[in-house]
Amino acid sequence: MLRIAITRAQPEAEKTAARVKQSGAEPVLAPLLSIEPRQFDTNIADAQALLFTSSNGVHGFAGQTGARNVAVFAVGESTAAAARAAGFADVRSADGDVVALAKLVQASLDPHAGALIHISGRHIAGDLAQSLRAAGFQVERRIAYEAVAATRLPKAFEAPLDVVLFHSARAAEVFVRLGAEKAAGLRAACFSAAVAQAASAAPWAALAVAKAPREQALIEAALGLSSP
Repeated sequence: MLRIAITRAQPEAEKTAARVKQSGAEPVLAPLLSIEPRQFDTNIADAQALLFTSSNGVHGFAGQTGARNVAVFAVGESTAAAARAAGFADVRSADGDVVALAKLVQASLDPHAGALIHISGRHIAGDLAQSLRAAGFQVERRIAYEAVAATRLPKAFEAPLDVVLFHSARAAEVFVRLGAEKAAGLRAACFSAAVAQAASAAPWAALAVAKAPREQALIEAALGLSSP
């Protein structure tokens, strides 16, 4: 059975593990990041919408305030589902990446109708705020959590593995920084081209990129690496 290492942080790693198992492969938890909440300004009284680029942002926001009376724009369906589960009623998904989210916001909202608040982690991929400001929007970024990098490779990498899943460029960068142990005998499946670029610093036996920025596409890319 194909053994797939999951490098993302909890609690999302468990959800990924369940999907990997459903696909017929064996999930192996090998987190390279851990999520730590950060205190932030929870006042959203003047905001016309909240922007979430990860489900961790949703969890970070929901953990510190009960405010749910504002529209939510989410980068993808997984993040949108987290927002709905947290109690938001008006949730729209870009079903893509940060570029798709910026396009959805521009097509849906009025730059003069109020500020947009991006609830994010300390480290972000892409510059959502810059794209929207260029379109005339007022955007404020608030850091609700930090993805803290592991200081050593998880013990899971000492066991036999076949494929390593990378949901983020940061996780790939951490893997490389920690020595990219055994990469030459492993295959990597990456969520996007940007993630693949970070992962390509290691000498993988093979590397694949998801055909779309969705977890199911990532898992399918991993399954496609079932033989070296």
